Amino acid sequence: MMSSRATTGAKTNLLGIAADHGGFALKQYLLGMLRGAGHKVKDFGDRKRQPKDDYPDFVVPLARAVACGQIHRGVAICGSGVGASIAANKVPGVRACLIHEAFSARQGVEDDNLNLICLGGLVVGHATAWELVQIFLAANFSGAKRHLRRLAKVAELERSVSKDVP
Repeated sequence: MMSSRATTGAKTNLLGIAADHGGFALKQYLLGMLRGAGHKVKDFGDRKRQPKDDYPDFVVPLARAVACGQIHRGVAICGSGVGASIAANKVPGVRACLIHEAFSARQGVEDDNLNLICLGGLVVGHATAWELVQIFLAANFSGAKRHLRRLAKVAELERSVSKDVP
């Protein structure tokens, strides 16, 4: 069965954000907007635009912090958002998704307990990204039996795959 943290969220209200060079400008914008809205946010980097940085160096520490409950929800950004999503989902307990529209930002949390939103810094405009992050943060997991059942299957898959990997 899934842990209570996996089904109900972390025990902190601290948010996390991370981006490589492709998402740096959007990260800086969202960081300011989140803090301006009163959120406590930990910046996992990159701290300055570096054209040769790599998204896993920032996204994976964010994802690990989400998975262990140090961070309530995370925002990961790279150029397209695809790489950030791939990297984040390699961390057991993370349910990350590339989001570019409002329905999935809400439904992903309500049905799938999405805990890390991924955005494309070169794909989504600042205003749209801010709207999506607000929707993501305002949504709550429904806890419906069918969703718990599905998430338990995903958690079992994570456990079985990790046993198979050398």
